[in-house]
Amino acid sequence: MMKLSDMASKVSASTTLAIDAMAKEMRAKGQDVIGFGAGEPDFNTPDNIVNAAITALHDGQTRYTPSAGIIPLRQAVCERLLVDCGLNYDFSQITIASGAKHSIYIALMALLNPRDEVILPAPYWVSYCEMIKMAGGVPVIIDGSTATDFKITAEQLNKAVTKRTKLFLINNPSNPTGMLYSKDELIPLLDVCVKHDLFILADEIYYNLIYDNREFVSVPSLGDDIKERTILINGVSKSYAMTGWRIGYAAANREISKIMSNFLSHSTGAPATMAQYAAAEALSGNQDSIARMRALFEERRNYIVDRINKIDGVSCIKPDGAFYIMMNISEIKGRCVKGKVIQNGDDFAMSLLEDAKVAVVPCSGFGAPDFVRLTYAASMENIKDGIDRIEKFLSEVV
Repeated sequence: MMKLSDMASKVSASTTLAIDAMAKEMRAKGQDVIGFGAGEPDFNTPDNIVNAAITALHDGQTRYTPSAGIIPLRQAVCERLLVDCGLNYDFSQITIASGAKHSIYIALMALLNPRDEVILPAPYWVSYCEMIKMAGGVPVIIDGSTATDFKITAEQLNKAVTKRTKLFLINNPSNPTGMLYSKDELIPLLDVCVKHDLFILADEIYYNLIYDNREFVSVPSLGDDIKERTILINGVSKSYAMTGWRIGYAAANREISKIMSNFLSHSTGAPATMAQYAAAEALSGNQDSIARMRALFEERRNYIVDRINKIDGVSCIKPDGAFYIMMNISEIKGRCVKGKVIQNGDDFAMSLLEDAKVAVVPCSGFGAPDFVRLTYAASMENIKDGIDRIEKFLSEVV
């Protein structure tokens, strides 16, 4: 048999999607499974956005577009970044891709040479490490601890820099922790990047989902030198309940944007045309749906945090944003449930799914093996039922 790609063979499957697939398979067999797995809003895409796609179809907008995306969408991105983040970009600096994940991958392909190092705070989103490796880079992990609310310091970042370091990747607010770096916490980190002449990849896909009236500060807003070296990643999937529409974008300097556009022109091309018109409406149309969604997420967050922290053996830190909880299961490591020993989050997640019919994501793939991730992008009814099942499951741990 002919040998396959060494690089591709080393790419691990997404633990998030794997758990979600198992839960869906169990449901298909008639089992009553509560899902805290895949992170996507449980709301329908707002009507004005859906109607924009329908109008585009009726208007014959079904043909190829420029590889960087249609100009109306790129202009809408610029306007939204100006209003929300105080950022000035020209549409030529915006590159549209098939989701924020795709935007990150294209950015990494534009930036990295073989063996370039990318500094990545842990816990991190499961796909970051794999995408860095797919682009030829080397992930360098810095651990954030519960003592610092999973956030890293400038001192840690500075110590991790070597001659091969090319890029610092920051997700703010974070998946899976939900924690938010404040302006005062960001500035020292970014000063290290300027000092060592590093690029910055700022994934801000959850910037609209922040709670307790906390202030969000976009990385490239913190100075011209920061903006010039930053590739800002965002999209419409989380804020507008558009995960299946697959529209993400990158904002960067013109040189990087041109390279990303060239890469797209020879790989995927632009996303579906009608989806681009829908995204333009999402960004430029009425924004009231975001506030309603955010209020519901905050209510759910408060409930799930309160419930988890009342259960013996597990705990969690209240997140600042996004829609995830990191549940610490370290206190029950080495203990058993129905004859199965729980050594890490993987064991816990598998036992919980099999015995309690609750799907959570083990955080070994996020660089945090003693945790599992729960999303509260689920109805309050399902959240209550799911936490009840988790509480009962944990009562049987010996």
